[in-house]
Order: sequence, then C-alpha cells, then structure tokens
Amino acid sequence: MSAAVILAAVLGGGVLIIARRIFSRGSTVKMLHYPPETMRGKTIIITGANSGIGKATALELVKLHARVIMACRDRQRAEEAAQEIQLEAGPDQGEVVIKHLDLASLKSVHSFCEEIIKEEPKIDVLINNAGIYQCPYTRTEEGFEMQFGVNHLGHFLLTHLLLDLLKKSAPSRIVVVSSTLYKYGDINFEDLNSEQSYNKAFAYSRSKLANLLFAGELAKHLEETGVTVNALTPGIVRTNLGRHVNISVLARPFFNLASWAFFKSPLEGAQTSVFLACSPDVDGIQGKCFANCKELELLPKATDEEVARKLWDISEIMVGITE
Repeated sequence: MSAAVILAAVLGGGVLIIARRIFSRGSTVKMLHYPPETMRGKTIIITGANSGIGKATALELVKLHARVIMACRDRQRAEEAAQEIQLEAGPDQGEVVIKHLDLASLKSVHSFCEEIIKEEPKIDVLINNAGIYQCPYTRTEEGFEMQFGVNHLGHFLLTHLLLDLLKKSAPSRIVVVSSTLYKYGDINFEDLNSEQSYNKAFAYSRSKLANLLFAGELAKHLEETGVTVNALTPGIVRTNLGRHVNISVLARPFFNLASWAFFKSPLEGAQTSVFLACSPDVDGIQGKCFANCKELELLPKATDEEVARKLWDISEIMVGITE
C-alpha cells in the first residue's frame, strides 16, 4: 500500500474519531445491568450464537447464569465461541450447550427441534438471531432463495415446531432479530424466491420485513398463552454479517475506520436482545418492535395485517406445515 494511502487512512481515522466524539455522544448505547442471578434456572436458545450479536448475547446471558443453547451451523466455530464465552464469563456462571442447526435445511430444523423437545423440559426464551446478509444468489436445501429461506422460513418453522414447548414453559418469550433495512424491502408474493430477478440488498431487506410481519402475526396467535413475541432492530453493528459485501482494497481501510468510529460493537448491538430476553419491563408486552431498548414505531408496511396473514399462510405451505 502506498504511503499516500496510509497517510490518508491515518488522517481520515483521526477525523472519524473526532466526528464520533462530536456527533455520536447523544446516541451512545446504554449498557444494561441486571442482578447476577437474573436468568438462573432459565434455558435460552439462540440461533447463530457463534459470532457477532448472537455470541455477545450468549455471553451476557451466561453471565446472568442462564443455560444457553447455541444453535449453530458450524460446530467447530460454535465450540470455539463457547470456550471463549465460558472463559470471559468466568467460573460459576451459566452453562453453554452446543446444538447443530442449519436454517438452510428444513430437515435440519426438524432434527434440531426433535432433539430439543426430547431433551429439554422447558424453553424460557427463543432468540431468532441468525441471518445471512447480501449473499450471491444461492438456494437452500429445499430450493428457496437463501436469504428469505434462512432469515425467514427457517426461523418460521423453528418457532412453529417449538411453540408447544414454549407454551408449556410459560411465561416464556420469543425474540425476533430484524433490521432497520426492512424499510427498503417489499413482499412480492409473485416472486418470493427471487426467480424473476435478484438484488441481494433488496432480498435481505425483504427477509427482514418478513421477520417483522411474522412477529406481528405470531403475536395474535399467542394471545392468552403466556408466550410473548417481540422484534428488534439492533442498528449497524461491526460483525462478519457483511462478508459478502464487496469493498475495494483501497476503500477497505477507510471502511474499517468508519465502522470502528460509527458502528456499534457486537456487545452494544446485543443490548436490546438481552433486554427483551430478561427485562421485567417487557413482561406481557406483545407484538412490538424495539431499538436501543425502547419501543420503535414501524412503517405501515411492517404492520400490514393483510400482508402478514397472507405471508403466514404461504410460509406454512412453503415449509410443509400445511398442504
């Protein structure tokens, strides 16, 4: 790398740091603090818990003495993450359990849920956290567009199969991790699989809009059951979620500096997930969306009841719940 590029990166970094101190102070994430025994005796499933927000969420809940089931596709990475979580949490904290779950395979989802139902007497919290971001056009094992298949359909089936256990465990909670990028998505029922055209950014936004519509419709199905469901948008977080985004070699140093200066850390991004998993402030709260641990007003398209019902019905058919 040329000296000019290095100098520009250093100077740019200094500007970004100063700008962050000037402009982001008012939006700094408030770190949550709960009594250390808050989640003792609680069992929590977190999908995609081996990295990013999921890993940070798992760590915070283990510190609160929760029993965390890390539902992950890559077992080796999950084992490495579990060791790091246990080491950072320290002795005499919660427990970490690793289970294989590939949300791109409905067969894997069924196998995971069968194992959970067989082995676990209760589930107190289900956190649908895993996601794929702007990947090239690929398909799941069943042939669904990957982002819609993993981010929405895989979690749709997972939640459905665990609902009876969650109801038996009531009061229990479901947490759905969406994204503010839902604003740029739409539900095109004529092309949910993006077979007619594919834009990886729009496909991601569509899947995140589907998360919110699913949470809203699920809330209606859960009335009077003792199970609550709420969604969240974590904000822009420094994770490996953007590994499929192409950034030029020259631009990458500036992007890395910008992400350090303005993006949330995984721990900061996990705060709302932890809040919805264990805070007494959301006891009985149903069908809402939160950001920075505060209720968020959604765009009308994310609360459209007719679209939500239709998406629910079509999703049931796609994952094989109904014919």
